[in-house]
Amino acid sequence: MRRIAIYGKGGIGKSTTSSNITDALAEKGLRVMQIGCDPKADSTRLLTGCDKPVTVLDIMRNGEEPTLADIVHEGRNGSLCVECGGPKPGMGCAGRGIIAAFEELERLDAMKEYDPDVIIYDVLGDVVCGGFAMPIRNGYARDVFVVTSGEMMSLYAANNISEAVKGFRQDGYARFGGLIQNSRNVKDENDLVDKAATEMGTEVVYRVPRSPTVQACEGRRTTVISGAPDSEQAEEYRRLAQILYDRSENVSGGMRLGDGGSGCDCD
Repeated sequence: MRRIAIYGKGGIGKSTTSSNITDALAEKGLRVMQIGCDPKADSTRLLTGCDKPVTVLDIMRNGEEPTLADIVHEGRNGSLCVECGGPKPGMGCAGRGIIAAFEELERLDAMKEYDPDVIIYDVLGDVVCGGFAMPIRNGYARDVFVVTSGEMMSLYAANNISEAVKGFRQDGYARFGGLIQNSRNVKDENDLVDKAATEMGTEVVYRVPRSPTVQACEGRRTTVISGAPDSEQAEEYRRLAQILYDRSENVSGGMRLGDGGSGCDCD
C-alpha cells in the first residue's frame, strides 16, 4: 500500500492536483482512496461531481454513528472518496475535527474493509498544527509531497511543511518526497521553485504546466483525466501520478492511531 500526503497552501491547486492523481491511478486499475483533510470539504468534488458531500463530521455532529457506506463514496474510475469535514465556522478547531474524523475511520476499520492500493491524503498546508499534521506525525502517510508555485506565500507554506516533516522524520514517520510545481506563470517561476527546493534540501519532482483545460473541466465538476482524457494536460497528470507512485514506498498497514499522539496544538 502506498500512503501519500499531498500538502499545499489553500488555493494553490492542491485538491485539483490530488484528484487528478487519484483519477489517473484509478484509471490504471488501482484501488485508490482519497481522504480530504480540509474543513471546506472540497477535496473530492471533481471525483464525485458533488459540491456538498456528506462528511464524517456532518454525521457525527448529528449524533449518529456512521457506517462506512455513509462516509465513503465512489468517485470516478472506482476511486474511494472521503471528506473529513470541519466544524461550523467560528464554532471549533478544524484540526480537532480532522483528528475526530480519523479516529472514526479507524474505529470502522476502513483500511481493512477497502484494502486500497494507494491512499491519498489531501491536506491544507497553511498551518501544520496537531490536526493538520495528523497524516505525517501519526504514521498515516509515508511520503509527503507539497504543491507549490513560484508565488512567495506558497513557497513559504512549502518550507513550513518541509520543516514539520523533518521534525517528525526522526521518529520514523513520513518522509519528504519533494515539491510539485503547479505553474502559475510567475516571472522566473522555475528558478524560484528550484531555489526554494535547494534551500529545503529537496527537489522538484514535477512541473505541471498551466492550462485552460483544467479550469474548463473544473467548471463541469470533473477531473481532467475523466473530462478531457485525450488532452495533453491529462497526460501531464498521468506522468505525475506515475512518478509519485514510483517514488512512494510500498508499506503494509493503513492507519496507526496513537503512534505520535493525537492531541491538537490549537487552543
